[in-house]
Amino acid sequence: MLTNQHIAVIGGDARQLEIIRKLTEMNADLSLIGFDQLDHGFTGATKCSVNEVDLTKLDAIVLPVAGTNMEGEVDSIFSNEKVILTAEHLSKTPSHCTVYSGISNSHLQEMAKKASRKLVKLFERDDIAIYNSIPTVEGTIMMVIQHTDITIHQSNIAVLGLGRVGMSVARSFDALGANVSVGARKPEHIARITEMGLKPFHLSSLATEVANLDVCINTVPAQIVTSEVISKMPSHTLIIDLASKPGGTDFRFAEKRGIKALLAPGLPGIVAPKTAGKIIAGVLTQLLIEQLKEGEEKNP
Repeated sequence: MLTNQHIAVIGGDARQLEIIRKLTEMNADLSLIGFDQLDHGFTGATKCSVNEVDLTKLDAIVLPVAGTNMEGEVDSIFSNEKVILTAEHLSKTPSHCTVYSGISNSHLQEMAKKASRKLVKLFERDDIAIYNSIPTVEGTIMMVIQHTDITIHQSNIAVLGLGRVGMSVARSFDALGANVSVGARKPEHIARITEMGLKPFHLSSLATEVANLDVCINTVPAQIVTSEVISKMPSHTLIIDLASKPGGTDFRFAEKRGIKALLAPGLPGIVAPKTAGKIIAGVLTQLLIEQLKEGEEKNP
């Protein structure tokens, strides 16, 4: 349980509702910032602004998946008012206060560093990434069905990258009967692709591997689907880029070439926000409990 733990949940989307629900079940004392238009009420949770919350009593701050922008603004679909988080805000919190975010950027990292507060990037954890690959796969399948006029079965699909998402995507499309090839760089990934019964190729030869593609699914957060690669694709090829913004595709050239290219980061929050929220909430509460136990051990 998280009794007597003071936590501020700031902004976000529908995924945050599952986090709030889980934290209230754990008996945490919540301050909801950027939720003034939320109709739902949660026992033990109080709506307030960042200037109204008692920062000196916070044990944790929970940001949405995207964290903040480069100005410190936190997006929220539940408020029309801007929510700005600053290093000064963080400095007013107790020294043990931990900031939890899905991902981060240089601005948020600098704020945490300036205030000497621990910043935990949840989406860098293997468990969340693997769990999240499930709704990501379902969303990718949905997009392929929506944006092509062929069946997945017997279609030619290339998956770029064999990370946690790439492996799940490749395995699922193979199970649906597609002819799946997977591009990677590491020798161990090439070996794993072979062991999975899929066709491996090195990403350095990507331009020569796309001549007969129906769908190209990128998971690599670097621009590898370049104009050279796109120019070798058939005009009907669909590109789905699952990498974090700005993706790994030359979208401008794809549009010029008449090839449909879709940037689709954050699919779990789009296609299955309830499940995605539960995934984050489960791991987050475990981390908060561990944080509480560490504090108790230091201050018995």
